[in-house]
Amino acid sequence: MTNLSDIKIAIVDDEPSIVTMLQMVLRREGFHQLYAASTCAEALDLATRISPDIVLLDITLPDGSGLELCSKLREYGNPHILFLTAKASDLDVLRGFAMGGDDYITKPFNPLEVAARIQARIRRLEPEAPATSPVKRPDSGVYRFGRFTVNEAEGELIVEGQPVPCPAQVFQLLLHFCKFPGIVFSKTQLYDKVWGINGQGDDSTVMVHIRRIRERIEIDPGNPKLLLTVRGLGYKLVKEPQEQ
Repeated sequence: MTNLSDIKIAIVDDEPSIVTMLQMVLRREGFHQLYAASTCAEALDLATRISPDIVLLDITLPDGSGLELCSKLREYGNPHILFLTAKASDLDVLRGFAMGGDDYITKPFNPLEVAARIQARIRRLEPEAPATSPVKRPDSGVYRFGRFTVNEAEGELIVEGQPVPCPAQVFQLLLHFCKFPGIVFSKTQLYDKVWGINGQGDDSTVMVHIRRIRERIEIDPGNPKLLLTVRGLGYKLVKEPQEQ
């Protein structure tokens, strides 16, 4: 089980009151390695020194955009990046995810929700301990769907024989669909199962991640044949391409 005191969290925000509030709540929740930066330059310097596991990133910073900073932070590891933003339009959300963000929360926010999202992320990364220790088949955890294959153990997506980069949260969502082919999941159910926040999430988060999956596995993302929308119900992944 992950020791929360080992998790390194970088808070990048130029509002001291927000930084102080988050530090206070996160310490109370068991996180002790907390670092702060108020500019893009400070955040990059911090990333080179500590390689944070989690980054709470404000979009608007004095010396630049948190959106552009997000992609640069990926050069120093693979932190889980949660945007802290006063902007909540669909375009802003899309830009945030396109730049490599994993999640976002709109200001003003409850710091306990931020802590809950971080804890949910950590739980999602912890392997489940089996009741027994069965001998696994060589292909256990490998899901094949025609033109693409997902390897759970290696965290790898292969499309038409070629590895395709896949951000962690996008991979987790795709993996969930692969484990339950043909099952329709609502947005709320997906947020519960993949993000683990009891359905507390903006619909846009799921929609954007669905789009990012389709961009990787579909021949024509605008006319999906594998990851389908079931109107009024949600989404499902099918084994064989379907005509619509």
